[in-house]
Amino acid sequence: MADKDGDLAARIIGGVAALAAAYVTRKALTLLWTKAVGKEPPADPESPDISLGEALGWAVLTGVGMEVTRVLAVRTVHKRLAARAPRAPERPQR
Repeated sequence: MADKDGDLAARIIGGVAALAAAYVTRKALTLLWTKAVGKEPPADPESPDISLGEALGWAVLTGVGMEVTRVLAVRTVHKRLAARAPRAPERPQR
């Protein structure tokens, strides 16, 4: 991102949007996991009591899901803020 007026505001709003999207995504992934597997996702995937396949599955699902959500949320905020930002007048052609 270029340093521009309003860049800090865009970063803050993008961060808040990413946090909100992450919260919703985490809830959705937990529900999806519970429906698919039939039990709650592992609370501590590093625990030796959890099977390796279950721990890796949950780690991959949450890692990819959360990062995709974060990218989409931040890009959406920046796109909407850019559309509302005043544009510099074009210079006349010579």
